Amino acid sequence: MKSCLDLLNKRDSFSGALIYGFGDTAASLLTNEFQTSRMLGIMLLGGTLYAYEIPRYFAWIERNIKPSNVWGRFTRALLAQAFFNPLWIARHLALIYFFSGRYSDIDWNLLGIGLDSFVRIVPFALCANYIIQNRIPLSWRFLCSALFSSSMAFYYALSEVFFD
Repeated sequence: MKSCLDLLNKRDSFSGALIYGFGDTAASLLTNEFQTSRMLGIMLLGGTLYAYEIPRYFAWIERNIKPSNVWGRFTRALLAQAFFNPLWIARHLALIYFFSGRYSDIDWNLLGIGLDSFVRIVPFALCANYIIQNRIPLSWRFLCSALFSSSMAFYYALSEVFFD
């Protein structure tokens, strides 16, 4: 029987912790919301749950959807986009609030925020997911996806600073 640690790829775990941690920390510094507990929580999240679930989903896409034609390549991008859906975004926000001690902010409104966030970036994220799923080797997709996600966290923070 494998332990939980055996199920994690060390490179994915290390890069997930650093990249998700750095991206969220940069965003939280821009919005004056930095907290050590949040940084450590996001690092833990990126190095465990995300380093486990995302590479496995990408491997499932790789096994089941062949990029032999335009439809196959586009389907791969759509499936990756669908993974990071409004519910996934709401869960991520709920975990950020949890790690920040903002327990009262964890409510059903996060689903609306997740939906709004998802819809606003669909064209850009679909292009990024197309590249990640069709041009990047499977072993590097989690790293590239984490870098993209971190840039999006930075983008959201900049949007709040510049457009609020």
